[in-house]
Amino acid sequence: MFKIDFEKPCKVFFIGIGGISMSGFAHLLAESGFKVSGSDMKESEITDNLEKEGIKVFYTQCEENITSDLDLVVYTAAVHSDHPELKKAAELGIPTMDRAQMVGQVMLNYKNAIAVSGTHGKTTTTSMLSHIFLAADMDPTISVGGILKAIGSNIRIGHSENFITEACEYTNSFLKFKPFIGIILNVEEDHLDFFKDINDIRNSFKQFCGLLPKEGLLVINGEIDNIGYFTEGLTARCVTYGLDNDDFTYTAKNITYDKDGFGEYDLYRQGNFITHIHLGVVGKHNISNSLAAIAVALECDIDTSFITTGLNAFSGTVRRFEYKGTVNGFNIIDDYAHHPTEIRATLNAAANYPHNKLWVVFQPHTYSRTKAFLNDFAKALSLADVVVLADIYAAREADPGDVSSDDIRKLIEELGTKAYYFKTFDEIEKFLLKNCINNDLLITMGAGNVVEIGESLLK
Repeated sequence: MFKIDFEKPCKVFFIGIGGISMSGFAHLLAESGFKVSGSDMKESEITDNLEKEGIKVFYTQCEENITSDLDLVVYTAAVHSDHPELKKAAELGIPTMDRAQMVGQVMLNYKNAIAVSGTHGKTTTTSMLSHIFLAADMDPTISVGGILKAIGSNIRIGHSENFITEACEYTNSFLKFKPFIGIILNVEEDHLDFFKDINDIRNSFKQFCGLLPKEGLLVINGEIDNIGYFTEGLTARCVTYGLDNDDFTYTAKNITYDKDGFGEYDLYRQGNFITHIHLGVVGKHNISNSLAAIAVALECDIDTSFITTGLNAFSGTVRRFEYKGTVNGFNIIDDYAHHPTEIRATLNAAANYPHNKLWVVFQPHTYSRTKAFLNDFAKALSLADVVVLADIYAAREADPGDVSSDDIRKLIEELGTKAYYFKTFDEIEKFLLKNCINNDLLITMGAGNVVEIGESLLK
């Protein structure tokens, strides 16, 4: 495979350079001395910024864009083998790699490459860890799956040996990464349009553990079922974390929540008190996420003062229990939760947030996920006082015709919670304005475009 070597910059072409992740790595390589160009379907603010940096962007994706002087062509997962630019690269014998392979190659150029994996919590944990490294003036390069307010972007280009990134298991893309430190937050059923079952998913995470070098480190949630499956035969060092359990290397004790629902706790390492932690985000799940970030930081010899400073400064990422505003006296929160476990964690966190009645507008994400977790969605959503269902966000899938949001509504009502289903956002907005009252809390929830409902209400 072609090696991306920062000591030997070359000419790289990105197919789909306007994507949020691809553009970030295009910036990174360009700043590292590589001659970068690329193509996309349309002009955008992202491509405008690339061009301002001197990166050539083509807005017609044709074979003429691929010239023999290129050293490497990188493409997104959405690009198939019959794509004209990819076909031309093959004809000219130019090496190609997908985005995940490219990220893995970039990681090899950093001595301390940290990959944050897990079914849930990757973006938040990556962001927490980034805040700690920034507070410690470690000048990290950061690639995160959401907009991190501290850097105003999803990517930060540092000039140190530290690289922090999310590592997603979908399509096994994280198995192409080259981490020195790996984090596993949790391992649950998801992406069943790709994985066969939970055992298939667990096997994927076990392979991820095997990527770590013997000098490396695995930080794993000790509450994961049978963690010995992941650590058996591991040559890298391993530390565990979890809530209120001295069997783990790192644990949180004396957990409480302040008036805003923000968690605080006493941090212990191997039974010894280290410091008191006060978070700027809500929920027990974020206490667990913070422990993973803290474990990595302490294992990297970062002082606890920088850890507490970094975590105090972290108030969440975009679309993770994000306060959007207040209208007619009720508060609007937006959250990316799109899996039953995430929904349950968010609604449990909301219980500690000041409110009278809790309303949730949920937009299911993909037909396959909705069908696989139909009953689990209903049980998790029933934690709210009132649930409003939007149509399923299809994303990459075609409608099979055998599942709908109304199926979830019926199951929620059978559990004794009020639930409604509307086909359009306009109907939902009118219903909410008529029924939400002073001091109610409204959460728009899902991985699609449901955020637009809250934003429309605020206008």
